[in-house]
Amino acid sequence: MSKLAYAALWVFVFTVSAEPTFRGFGVVPSRVTGPVAVGLTLLTIVLTGRLRRWHPFHITALLFVAWIGLGLLFFYTQWLELPNRFWTYIQLFLVLWIVWETAATRSRQRGLMGAYVLGASVSAIDTIILFQRKAEMMRRFAAGGVDNNDLAMMLALAIPMAWYLATTSRQLIRRWLCTAYLPIALFAIGLTGSRGGMLTTMIALLIVPLTLTRLSPLRRGIAIGLLWISGAFALAYVPQTLMERLASTTGEVEEGGIGGRMKIWIAGLRAFTASPLVGHGPASFIRAVDPYLIARAQVAHNSFLSVLVESGLPGFLLFFGMFLTAFLAILKLPYLERRYSLVLFFALGLSTLPLSSEESKRVWIVLALLVGLSQAYVNSGVGGPLGTRLSRPAVPPGGPAQRREPMTLPLRTINRKAAE
Repeated sequence: MSKLAYAALWVFVFTVSAEPTFRGFGVVPSRVTGPVAVGLTLLTIVLTGRLRRWHPFHITALLFVAWIGLGLLFFYTQWLELPNRFWTYIQLFLVLWIVWETAATRSRQRGLMGAYVLGASVSAIDTIILFQRKAEMMRRFAAGGVDNNDLAMMLALAIPMAWYLATTSRQLIRRWLCTAYLPIALFAIGLTGSRGGMLTTMIALLIVPLTLTRLSPLRRGIAIGLLWISGAFALAYVPQTLMERLASTTGEVEEGGIGGRMKIWIAGLRAFTASPLVGHGPASFIRAVDPYLIARAQVAHNSFLSVLVESGLPGFLLFFGMFLTAFLAILKLPYLERRYSLVLFFALGLSTLPLSSEESKRVWIVLALLVGLSQAYVNSGVGGPLGTRLSRPAVPPGGPAQRREPMTLPLRTINRKAAE
């Protein structure tokens, strides 16, 4: 039953990263695969009678969801019924929980990373196909018509996972498939025209130079050549208008506009000061900042600011605490895995800054994978702040080995026997 629950979880993770393609067909399979994975996980726990002790990360996440629930009961009197975002948070917490319960080993954690990379590959290829079909009709491209920035972030987060699997997997097919993801993803991210996605991709690509010394000379040369080919391919085929848009990122940051987001962020801070303790309630950012904006209010375009305005300072601290506990868990990983995970963690953090992705499944899944991978290594006795071994070598089933006396006789006994 455990294997069946894990298989359902694997399919769920795949459908999350491949969701843009499925949306093109008018379906959202994660709405089905998610409940199936939760149901099979519950059934496994009932049959086995085993429940894993929670990590501080999960306790913090539960407190975050509970704080929003308490606000709906006692503070946000304008709500006549529970908003959809609160139910979304409950579902996202269940995602954290089933990843924790079902994927307790390193092999299963890597398998879920492979599912995410495979789904991202489907979305990237679908974006490239869309470009081939409608290159003259559209300016920016995204599979399934989803938000370009959101798709770019999702594809960028798969880069450290793909590189990790490509450099550590023993299966030749998996290594080559994950290696091939890099040029495909870079081209697709360029087609989205997302400036935030480009910055996140630059952080994600740091995994390559940070781990080159761990590769053999042959694989090191292949990696460097692959990056050059990927960059040249993107420059040659990404439309010039998109290249000019991506090149304007530095100017946007220096001028402080950042695509008009600065005005929204200032309005959000003013709305926070109006209700700093309990916030304005779930999904209330637009209504909260509307009095402080001349133009029509928009979403926060910043996950942490969105949580700050909607949930108040306690909700913000709990949401930030989820990232903090995940970061502390990463520090317990061995040297190589710690590098991979830190790059993925900082890429994830950067991806939340220009988008309101606090309720995005990809954010919660990546956090769950980082914590799960760390605990899997800790359980196996490998890890620690400096990547040291945490436990002593395993003791044989019969107990500690007893010290045996030498099989030689004392010298006096030998001489006495010889005299006799």
